[in-house]
Amino acid sequence: MNRILVTGASGFVGGALVRRLAADSNFNEVLATMRGTGVQLPKGIQSFQVGDMQPSTDWLRALNGVHVVVHCAARVHVMNNKSKDLLEEFRSVNVDGAAALARQAAAAGVRRFVFISSVKVNGESTLKGRPFTADDVPRPDDPYGVSKYEAEQLLHQIAADTGMEVVIIRPPLVYGAGVKGNFASLSRWITSGIPIPLAAVTDNRRSFVALDNLVDLIVTCLNHPAAANQTFLVSDGEDLSTADLLERMGRSLGNSARLVFVPLLLLKLGTMIVWNPSIYQRLCGSLQLDITKTRKILGWMPPVSVDEALQKVVMQPEQSQSEIDEGESSLR
Repeated sequence: MNRILVTGASGFVGGALVRRLAADSNFNEVLATMRGTGVQLPKGIQSFQVGDMQPSTDWLRALNGVHVVVHCAARVHVMNNKSKDLLEEFRSVNVDGAAALARQAAAAGVRRFVFISSVKVNGESTLKGRPFTADDVPRPDDPYGVSKYEAEQLLHQIAADTGMEVVIIRPPLVYGAGVKGNFASLSRWITSGIPIPLAAVTDNRRSFVALDNLVDLIVTCLNHPAAANQTFLVSDGEDLSTADLLERMGRSLGNSARLVFVPLLLLKLGTMIVWNPSIYQRLCGSLQLDITKTRKILGWMPPVSVDEALQKVVMQPEQSQSEIDEGESSLR
């Protein structure tokens, strides 16, 4: 029997995972939890409304008879930027909420708990040619990354205490059909023919992961015996400069990106004056992931190429994304 529970099924990653599992005859029953109503799930998927994900949330009905939990739901944004303690807002959902679910899952006899974390646990940037690995010492820089790291630590402790297997997956930016955020903004800029002053950004390297590739790895981790109590990084296996990404997005859109050469120093000054200084790092810095461990332990290869994945992004409607959502889907 393979009875799978997916949290956050109304979101970007959770929704794609549920659709994949519903079409796979290897899984006898797929259950899904969501915060709200009105989301159409594939035929045969049993859904549960659980409300806000808090330490007091009762997961008992949803966990009955479940073999594997895939926890996609998380707080990825804080809508109230005036909050006095952003970290506590993230902790309430990403740490305390996740730990409560895991404890209840272990008590219900769940065999494996797959946690969708974030590469932000590793940090915000890498030196060119020195990518993050899954076993690097974590160095999260922002409240979201800190909350994901703290959740990972609690899950490992719960696994040690209960015997329930835990699998951690840390994705970078996730893109695919329906993606929103800055990735969608870049697509609109290219389509509109707006000049983009990033032609000089050719020496950085960034890892991304197509939604289909992330979902494929999650499915691999559901039953793979070697995945138990491991942490994996995931990417498309091809790192791109910002200029290369824009050019390839343009080809997928059938509309060449109008890249304009602006020296990097001017770009840095401009982002500091006009936007947030962190924008420069997101656009011009490097963030590379080494997925060698994932390949070797699981025998996994990304099934979809970057260009194939970009074809699925173009001209697709954006999905709505609230402060409680599933996955890294913006240039953060």
